[in-house]
Amino acid sequence: MANSVYISINITPEQLQFMKWLDEYEIEIFSLEKIEDQLNKKIPDLNEILENLVHKEVLSRIERGKFCKTNFRNEKVIGTFIAKESAVAYWSALNLHGLTEQFPNSIFIQTTQNKENKSVFGTSYKFVKIRPSKRYGISWSGYGNLKYPITDIEKTIVDCFDLPQHSGGYAELLRAFGKADLSSAKLIEYCKELGNISVIRRLGFLAELLNKKGMKSFIQFAKNHANKSYNNFDPLGQNIGEYNNEWHLRLNINYDTISSITHQEY
Repeated sequence: MANSVYISINITPEQLQFMKWLDEYEIEIFSLEKIEDQLNKKIPDLNEILENLVHKEVLSRIERGKFCKTNFRNEKVIGTFIAKESAVAYWSALNLHGLTEQFPNSIFIQTTQNKENKSVFGTSYKFVKIRPSKRYGISWSGYGNLKYPITDIEKTIVDCFDLPQHSGGYAELLRAFGKADLSSAKLIEYCKELGNISVIRRLGFLAELLNKKGMKSFIQFAKNHANKSYNNFDPLGQNIGEYNNEWHLRLNINYDTISSITHQEY
């Protein structure tokens, strides 16, 4: 806190008025940079007002220049607020979409900016940077001040196969894929945007193996993108297992194990 900021003992009329404006506009979380635009008011000594309200524990500082009311602790909203062009993603999104019962120790946030992992109000955040061209498939969850962006089911699946180290384990990802109700059209669209041929092959192979409902067009799309090089089915696994010549995959997780993981028969 700057030495030049005066800390009053009691809440002043200016501080009280600022809190009344927040209530009137139903603002729970805000930035120093944009709050005057949100309130449509020029506020004299704004920095001093905010420092005082933080000191009195009426407001909480999330990080430099970002604040929320002391009783506001929605971790998904906070995580996506502090990172630009962001969304809840990967393992966290799998859980929120009901595709895994496992809870990650950190909330995974996908963002186009460089952002160091950090803890805010006791919640740990892991920020994963992506290229702006990979920011698509974003939906919204919640309402009002509790509204936050999250990757939709298909984008979550594609992202997790692209970066399985953020999915909670490959077995959990396979289980999520088996459970998910997927749109073939969306998978095709998102895989085209991703441009990762090995991911397309893995998804196509799995969709065909599990006889996923409504996936015929995606399976054909994936087969059209097969090439002659072989990749491990589990990219984080060992170089073992038989080769699938149609999908050009080395099955370092065998058919029986996939069946056991996904609880599917074929």
